Amino acid sequence: MQKRWKILTADETKITALQDALKINKTLCKLLVQRGINTYEEAKFFFRPSLEDLHSPWLMKDMQKAVNRIVSAIEQKESILVYGDYDVDGTTAVASMYQFLSSLHEPIDFYIPHRYKEGYGISKAGIDFAHEAGYTLIISLDCGIKSADLIGYAQTLGIDFVVCDHHLPDKILPPAVAILNPKQIDCPYPFKELCGCGVGFKLIMALSEHFKLPNESYLKYIDLAAVAIAADIVPVIGENRILAFHGVEKVNKNPSTGIKALLELAGIKKKMSLNSLVFVVAPRINAAGRMDDARKAVLLFVEQDEAKAMEYANMLHSDNTNRREADSTITEEALAILEMAADNHLKSATVIYQEHWHKGVVGIVASRLIETYYRPTIVLTKSGDYAAGSARSVHGFNLYEAVHACKEHLLGYGGHFAAAGMTLDIANIEAFAAAFEKEVRARITEDQLVPEIIIDSTIQFNEINPTFYKILCQMEPFGPDNMRPVFIAHNVMDTGFSKIVKEQHLKFSVKQNNISFNGIGFNMANKFPLLQSKQNVDLIFTIDENDFQGNISLQLKVIDVRISE
Repeated sequence: MQKRWKILTADETKITALQDALKINKTLCKLLVQRGINTYEEAKFFFRPSLEDLHSPWLMKDMQKAVNRIVSAIEQKESILVYGDYDVDGTTAVASMYQFLSSLHEPIDFYIPHRYKEGYGISKAGIDFAHEAGYTLIISLDCGIKSADLIGYAQTLGIDFVVCDHHLPDKILPPAVAILNPKQIDCPYPFKELCGCGVGFKLIMALSEHFKLPNESYLKYIDLAAVAIAADIVPVIGENRILAFHGVEKVNKNPSTGIKALLELAGIKKKMSLNSLVFVVAPRINAAGRMDDARKAVLLFVEQDEAKAMEYANMLHSDNTNRREADSTITEEALAILEMAADNHLKSATVIYQEHWHKGVVGIVASRLIETYYRPTIVLTKSGDYAAGSARSVHGFNLYEAVHACKEHLLGYGGHFAAAGMTLDIANIEAFAAAFEKEVRARITEDQLVPEIIIDSTIQFNEINPTFYKILCQMEPFGPDNMRPVFIAHNVMDTGFSKIVKEQHLKFSVKQNNISFNGIGFNMANKFPLLQSKQNVDLIFTIDENDFQGNISLQLKVIDVRISE
């Protein structure tokens, strides 16, 4: 699939001024300016994330109310239930809050709704469970802001709620005792992009300060906060950057028992980055909710005994193996169906249904299909008597609006700009698919149907050296709003030693003005003829280290290549 290349620009005067202040490579200064870093002080804040720069939790609206209600529950020996969603953000938040409060109070328990029996967020079943078991306070994490009716129902049963959430509030707020959510219009909290676990972390921080506990009483959960930040795809700037930086540091030096068990099972020997948490830890936690019950993810994180933690980690590992097998099999089946469809190449959207597909992986499969057919995609399967599915979008296209426009064919739907979910009668699938195709075709632009590679900067091979790479590494942790820098080098030549490895990957050996680098391009064997053509090429890549038998060298991780203009 041909991709569009877009090279970002930055203000030259700002780049020059920053270079004068920092005395480092100009390309690095361009990367910093692109990230809104224009002065020595801003660079210091960026390169040296300090826990002292975390905001006071008391700046958050309703924090005092939340602390007062929890303190009252502790003093009155009320039963407290910690309630959270079944994804990574929810389970890490619940594990942190449950462990912290357990050290101060009992009776206390936690509740994770079942993905398929109860669905997302606060459920009536969860509230009824709390009522029957005598809980009078529920602390909800990563959910609750949109549950006005259910929290009102809990109120009639004598159950109070403290809501910790980060999703956009509706106009009608739930009747909770306290709502902690920086995205509330009248919340003065300076940083708006915390994840659910991050909001919970701030509440633990405030409670620690109230009880005059040492900082370690909340910092011990910072590795779980980093896992949540990694998995929930929130901007890695400001306070999230501080939490992620120190959280990853804890993962590498002194991880909680549960994270340690997951890393051991995954066979991880090298240092973890925020990006590695996305690919190693997050899928194993998410798999618990996708394939079975996410409660065991919390049990893993609260377990202190290493042998028992390993048992829970094995369960998650097994769920993840099953998830991968289902994901791989369904993706193959779906691609085969699309390839057989005579009109597939004419479509602006994909809607595909098979009743035997596993509901827990249809969202992942939708993302996989977009890698081959770059267009808005919906994957449906049978769920009880109905069809249910997940939708994923392409860059810049508002998927939720397109689904909303087809609502006459649906029983229920929800989502946001880039992803959505829906249920419908099986008999309505064809009509919905036709309506969705028509809607996407009317709204989508030609550019949105071509994947785009965002390139931070042009670079010369003579700039790439250990000093440059060392400073580049100090820009970590990478994530949204601070992505790993992507470079382009123009007029590069093959040295004659590039070759195809393992039939599908391309090992690059290239030079520019007599400076050579090796590189790897995964699944790029089809680009080998471009190197053999003896013409100059342009390369897009990130830079990383290759450790071969103890010999460490810089290498290019190639993303795309084409003949130079």
